[in-house]
Amino acid sequence: MLGGLYHPVPPKSLLKIKSRSWKKPRHFRLLEDGLTIWYKSRWAGKGHSTCKYSDLFTLMDIEAVREGHQSEVLLSIAEEFPADLCFTLVFHGRQGNLDLVADSPEEAQAWIQGVRKLIHKAQTMDEKESSITVNHNCQKADKNKDGKMNFKEVTKLLKMMNVEMNEEHILHLFKMADKSESGSLEMKQFVQFYKMLTQRDEVWKVFQDYSGDGEKLMLEELESFLRIEQSEGEKGPQHAKELIDRYEPSDTAINQAAMTLDGFQMYLCSPEGSIFKPNYLELHQDMTQPLSHYFISSSHNTYLLEDQLRGPSSLEAYIKALKRGCRCVELDCWDGSDGEPIVYHGHTLTTKILFKDIITTLKEYAFKVSDFPVILSVENHCSVEQQTVMAQHLRQILGDMLLTCVLNGQIPEQLPSPQDLKGRILLKAKKIGDVEGCMDETLTEFSDEEEMTNGDSDSPTKENPSADKKPEKLSRELSDLVVYCKSVHFHGFEHARTHAKCYEISSFSESKAKRLIKEAGTDFVQQNKCQLSRIYPSGFRTDSSNYNPQEMWNVGCQIVALNFQTAGLEMDLNDGLFKQNGCCGYILKPKFMIDPNIHFSPEKPEVQQGYKPWRLSIQVISGQQLPKVNQKEGSIVDPLVRVEVYGVPKDQAKDETTHINNNGFNPVWNETLNFVIHTPELALVRFVVEDYDKASRNDFIGQFTLPFKCIQTGYRHIHLLSKDGTAIPPSSLFVNINISEFT
Repeated sequence: MLGGLYHPVPPKSLLKIKSRSWKKPRHFRLLEDGLTIWYKSRWAGKGHSTCKYSDLFTLMDIEAVREGHQSEVLLSIAEEFPADLCFTLVFHGRQGNLDLVADSPEEAQAWIQGVRKLIHKAQTMDEKESSITVNHNCQKADKNKDGKMNFKEVTKLLKMMNVEMNEEHILHLFKMADKSESGSLEMKQFVQFYKMLTQRDEVWKVFQDYSGDGEKLMLEELESFLRIEQSEGEKGPQHAKELIDRYEPSDTAINQAAMTLDGFQMYLCSPEGSIFKPNYLELHQDMTQPLSHYFISSSHNTYLLEDQLRGPSSLEAYIKALKRGCRCVELDCWDGSDGEPIVYHGHTLTTKILFKDIITTLKEYAFKVSDFPVILSVENHCSVEQQTVMAQHLRQILGDMLLTCVLNGQIPEQLPSPQDLKGRILLKAKKIGDVEGCMDETLTEFSDEEEMTNGDSDSPTKENPSADKKPEKLSRELSDLVVYCKSVHFHGFEHARTHAKCYEISSFSESKAKRLIKEAGTDFVQQNKCQLSRIYPSGFRTDSSNYNPQEMWNVGCQIVALNFQTAGLEMDLNDGLFKQNGCCGYILKPKFMIDPNIHFSPEKPEVQQGYKPWRLSIQVISGQQLPKVNQKEGSIVDPLVRVEVYGVPKDQAKDETTHINNNGFNPVWNETLNFVIHTPELALVRFVVEDYDKASRNDFIGQFTLPFKCIQTGYRHIHLLSKDGTAIPPSSLFVNINISEFT
């Protein structure tokens, strides 16, 4: 193997647990790259020169290591295996957890602490280390295990890295690096070869445009680049000096207040050189306005990990949603056989979990990512007795976290703000009477889902309350916990204008919402200025697919609930919108969506006072180290880039580059795509990279989505995300962006 990498760790046996009945030994091994863990069911003994692994993952895939019984699976076998033997590997994105049991507490701690240290090292790796260790297949390329790599091994390694380049060019660079003319490269020589290989001419050309001597950018030259190309002139020379100090690897250049090509490239690849404005990633919006003035990250049937009919229900689904910044989660509550309320998708084969376990999980995870309020959207199918049990669990488990009365004891004329409700959990459900204290003396009837009374019948799995079922009744104890989110039937916009109260909320299926948008979009915008609206997917989406949330955001709907477990365009848009403002789950709506004196129509943005369209010009320059789609040996991607704009109907647009044959390593397009943005406050821009296939549908490679208002102009890198929404470093696009008034 190449020198300088980790020594392989002998295989260790751990027990992999999937359920009470599924417990199987697996042999785990840390590979030589120090980043990859492989595991298999049986380890080949002596006499076997090769062995095939059943699975693998990298340390960068792991989000956290939990000790003890901190998963549903490990809790279920707690009596059989003590907590000090157990640990859970939690992965980024939607990948399931890995629950493991060691033979001894010492071995468990060795794994827990060892994996945590390796994760930290992988995350803090410098560029030189990364350029070598990022390749998880180096050990395969060095076939004769002599610590060197001959030309054949190098070309094999490059194919593993998705590099298909002219062999004469590779051989030329190989010979330049092979100073000893031995026909093979040692570690230092390979580093030099790799550096020459990854030299980026497109970055060098930009550097040359501003460098007086072609070797470095002096402070004044860097300042000129930042002012002219990056639109950062207002930051002055101090900003240029800070960039040199932060990214320049040469002490000599730093002492000269200069930046070399290496430092320039490191700056362009950094967060400051990213397409996303760094200050917009931080919490920066006014959080003191009423809740109705914000888009709120919201999940539908949060308890489900897979489809809507047969999949498992899990506490982990709530944890994952909350960690993504979700601020409105859903619970479908039904009577349990032992007096304990349960949560599952009623009248389906989805598994059941206890209501009280969900509330305990919410208490632990509700405010780990964001301090702003969490809304519990309760679909109530329980008897009065078990509703009372629900109320007791909410009070006892959540304590002061649970909001149980209006703030300051005042009758609300508008909803409180996210700032007012920091650290609080709100219940959204049916309520007897109103918040002002007008309570009926008797329990009132309610249907099992208020949406069904709004004329929606697009749900094959929801029980029809009017058919073969007596109306249920509300528990006073549960009703009393509903304060600012009282679920009500929607009687129309005219009725809402004269009768609705700020704390009342109506829910609409996607089809009902689309009809209202088409018939009375401006009225929908007006209602959403003072009241909350919740949108949920059609019940026919039994595969947990999603509708496009943009159409709902266009009329100011706040709680646009999506199936968080399903990757794709719709969740990309959701993640893109809520990535800004500190990922806190609340995004302040544009002024025309909160000012009652402004009437906005998403169909006619041009009639809006102050209407000013913008031209978005994107030069797609190049791509860097795009991941392979087809893992077959010799397979190389043919990448193209498509830019998609989502917003009001007039802003919906897409355009794409041509495809580049057989180059996922450093494809160069140099193509410009142009768009006109009519309502920039609502527009989202999505960059998609695909592997072109003339015979079938293109394969997805990576994407990145962000609000138009968060785009940095100039020369920028777009750090691509997987279909699952997780980072796939070092894959990126290099672009030059210009935004100007459209005339």
